[in-house]
Amino acid sequence: MADRPRDLAERMARRRKAAGKPGPTARGDGYLRETFTLPRAAARERAQAFFARYPKAGYMSEVEIWRELPGGEIEFTMRRLPSAD
Repeated sequence: MADRPRDLAERMARRRKAAGKPGPTARGDGYLRETFTLPRAAARERAQAFFARYPKAGYMSEVEIWRELPGGEIEFTMRRLPSAD
C-alpha cells in the first residue's frame, strides 16, 4: 500500500529530529548556499560561472544577499536547489 502524505511527513520529521538541530547556516528550506568574499571583478565572474553551472530556470539559483566590504571586496551568498528536477 502506498504511503499517505502524513506518513511521509512523519518520516521526514523523525529523520530531521534524529539528525539533530541544524546549524546556524542551515535554514531547513531545501536550498544549498555558498558564501564568497572576492574583489568586485572576481565576484562578478564567480556569480556568472555559478549561473552557468546552475541555471536559474532549473535550480532556482540567485544571489541571495550581497554587500560591499570596507576594503572594496564583495561578500555575497549564492543559493540554489540541490537538483534540477
